[in-house]
Amino acid sequence: MPHADSALIPKGIQSKHDFWKLVADQLDALLEPHSNWVTTLSNASSLVYHALAAFHPHFGDDDRMVNWCGFYLESSHFPGPPPPQRTDNAPELLLGPFAGKPACQRIIAQQGRGVCADAFCSGKSVLVADVEAYPGHIACDADTRSELVVPLVLHGRTLGVMDLDCLAPDAFDDHDREGIERIVRIVVARAVWDLD
Repeated sequence: MPHADSALIPKGIQSKHDFWKLVADQLDALLEPHSNWVTTLSNASSLVYHALAAFHPHFGDDDRMVNWCGFYLESSHFPGPPPPQRTDNAPELLLGPFAGKPACQRIIAQQGRGVCADAFCSGKSVLVADVEAYPGHIACDADTRSELVVPLVLHGRTLGVMDLDCLAPDAFDDHDREGIERIVRIVVARAVWDLD
């Protein structure tokens, strides 16, 4: 099967439970064992983004579209230029592989500094029905109305988060949270992280 076909969703898939099982199975088949984290996260974000666009019973490409799907990674784990000088010593999340419009490049990972920061700091998934009512929400895209963020945890160490934004309010539910948590477990297990 061509790699791009991984994101095709058969018409018979109607429930979110069946959808997320299919996407997880497709991701597991798509990813090579022990691939570099950049490769793994790139294919994961693209697959999830395009599969959701093809899942018309719940999302699709209209006003229920998931308009962003990707990763933010804690900067101290990855090589690169030093972050700008700050006095708060809070961790910083850097934009990683994603699908969608351009996004914020850096997020200060302090509780109360947005959905991604809260999921990273708590180590727990955060499901937001209305981003405009969420304290500290960071609006990378003013069209986003709901959000789901799941932390990436490896051996008790939070590496970053997977973030999904949607144009519709209250778009995500516990089926989506469980589905993305399963995707994140696959990604964390299959990627080679090269952590210091």
